[in-house]
Amino acid sequence: MTESVFRSERLTPEAFELLASASPDVVIPLEQTPQWADFERSLGREPYGLWAYYDDDGAPAAMVSFLRVRRRFRESLVAINGPVWFADRTAEAELRLMHTVRHQFTDDPGTDPLYVRMQVKHPLPPAAGPIEHGWYEREIVVDLTPGEDAIFKSFRPNARNSIRRAERSGVEVRTIERARWVEVFRADLYPILKETAERDGFSSFGPEYYELLLSTLGDHLRLMVAYVDSRAVSWLITTEYRGYSVYYFAGSTHDARKTFAPYLLLWEAFKQLKAAGNTACGLTGIVSENYPQLVNVTTFKRNFSKNVVDLPTTYDIPLNPGKYKVVAGLLSFRRTAPAKGRALLMRAASSVSTLRAHRSGGKS
Repeated sequence: MTESVFRSERLTPEAFELLASASPDVVIPLEQTPQWADFERSLGREPYGLWAYYDDDGAPAAMVSFLRVRRRFRESLVAINGPVWFADRTAEAELRLMHTVRHQFTDDPGTDPLYVRMQVKHPLPPAAGPIEHGWYEREIVVDLTPGEDAIFKSFRPNARNSIRRAERSGVEVRTIERARWVEVFRADLYPILKETAERDGFSSFGPEYYELLLSTLGDHLRLMVAYVDSRAVSWLITTEYRGYSVYYFAGSTHDARKTFAPYLLLWEAFKQLKAAGNTACGLTGIVSENYPQLVNVTTFKRNFSKNVVDLPTTYDIPLNPGKYKVVAGLLSFRRTAPAKGRALLMRAASSVSTLRAHRSGGKS
């Protein structure tokens, strides 16, 4: 039986804008835009195009921006926080999209992915894995459409009291001028991020990542900092796109907790985002089955809204199921087995891969 597929079309930035403008009520994550692809390119990564998928009547069903990722033993195409759906996201539609990308990139001479990775709400075969988890699976969304007083009253008592305490403690919130973003981040804010990462047990990017983010995506960002006695103690970066904002990156010193600076900082950010026309702010990344390490930040974020939104989990769509199973097993063993056994197995796998490459004329 022939698998049902969508018609695919690679979009120019201009075609993307036309498609997006025709669906003003669809939330399009910034990560699924040409602007984000330019940011990835500035990091030396490989965006592999924005693709639209159309049904049999020519109506747009979905849109996906893919990033080409090359690692040892595997190449993949990854949709960060995507796809974007214009049609109803039914199990049948998702299955059709999965079949489409399998055929599309199996036949594409420009790439040789082992799998395509994207969010899947209805995980039916061929969805598998994933080898690694991708985008977060839950977020808290703050409604910015009511008046400021109503928004403030919707917070938990702890948040309201903490905001008042921060004001009494003399916390000053400043919106940093765009021309000084990189300078301020490098001198004052990245050290705070390193302290936050060490304290809360997560990994951060190097400073160049955030500096390029600020340089290339400035039209869609805000950088705000909380100061105590003229010293930066807490900061945040928010994104904005088509009326939807996201609390994206943040850091705070240990001393910031004593003055409750992060609470006042986020409240001031909500007010600015609302004034700029944003209707909601996503506090992305809270504790879930695959992200138990987010329990601490979840406690903070829950103070601002009861609206918890579940996001589709990331899955892999293997293009070569047999090879995918082998690679997934090797990587799982590598993460869990003793170091000596891992080294022996990985050397053996490397030898097999090299032999296959020679036999196939260089394509493994």
